[in-house]
Amino acid sequence: MSDTMSSQRITIRISESLVKRLKKQAGMKRRSESALVREALENYLGETPTSSSAYDLAKEAGLIGCVRCGPSDLSTNRKYFKGFGESR
Repeated sequence: MSDTMSSQRITIRISESLVKRLKKQAGMKRRSESALVREALENYLGETPTSSSAYDLAKEAGLIGCVRCGPSDLSTNRKYFKGFGESR
C-alpha cells in the first residue's frame, strides 16, 4: 500500500482455524497479519500493487534455505553440478 494513499479500517470475522493459519504464515514470512490480508485481497481482486522478483517469490514459497543436512559446499563445489540441466 502506498504511503500517499489513505487507509480505512475494517472489521471481519474469521474462523479460529483461519486465524491460526494466518498467524503461522505471518510468522513464517515475518510480515504482519494485516499485510498478508491486504496482499490476499489485492490478489483476489486482481490488482497487485507491485510485481515480485523470482527471488521474492522463491523466498515467499519457502524455497530459500530449505536444504537441511546437506554438504556445506553444495552451492560452490562443481562435482554437485555433474549432469545438472541435462535431459535424460
